[in-house]
Amino acid sequence: MIIVHHLNDSRSQRILWLLEELGTPYEIRFYERDAQTRLAPPELKAVHPLGKSPVITDGERTVIESGAIIDYILRRHGEGRLQPEPAGKAYDEHQQWLHYAEGSAMLPLMLQLYVARLGEAGAPLQPRIDSEIANHLGYVEGCLVGRPFLMGEELTGADIQMSFVAEVARAFGRLADCPNLTAWLERLQARPAYRRALDKGGPYRLAS
Repeated sequence: MIIVHHLNDSRSQRILWLLEELGTPYEIRFYERDAQTRLAPPELKAVHPLGKSPVITDGERTVIESGAIIDYILRRHGEGRLQPEPAGKAYDEHQQWLHYAEGSAMLPLMLQLYVARLGEAGAPLQPRIDSEIANHLGYVEGCLVGRPFLMGEELTGADIQMSFVAEVARAFGRLADCPNLTAWLERLQARPAYRRALDKGGPYRLAS
């Protein structure tokens, strides 16, 4: 059985959501951030040397990184659901979204998180960060024109992977000029599987 090593207020929440969408049996092992530092507890290092979340174990396999975990679960447990046919062009686009979320889109948002803690010392970096956030959110906003989900009419792993980007952007107050992104995020969060994952994963707060 898949075990999700679940850290509160983290990217691992979307792994719970994926498993709920698929109806795949899984177990949750809970880990709590340090109340002061907000860092993961050292116990996670016993699962993987990096001590980060999300991480899953599935029998003898240990898989880290959100995109890799989603890809793994869909290939080995999805039975063709929530992703395009691997032989088609749409599959390549789907895989691109899995990498884009953390490889590009999250970078300026993470910089915003850290630079904000510097106060005036971080001010010189702010214009570039603002520009990059606007660039990436504008790109996703355009991709959602005329379609309810990133790949078209149906939810896929791409939406689940990209959801964290939109959630963090909203926590930073960055979605005011993104009506498509806002509607898409609300659509995702209204799904019964998303709500079940929240109930099982516990409180989920992304504060700026």
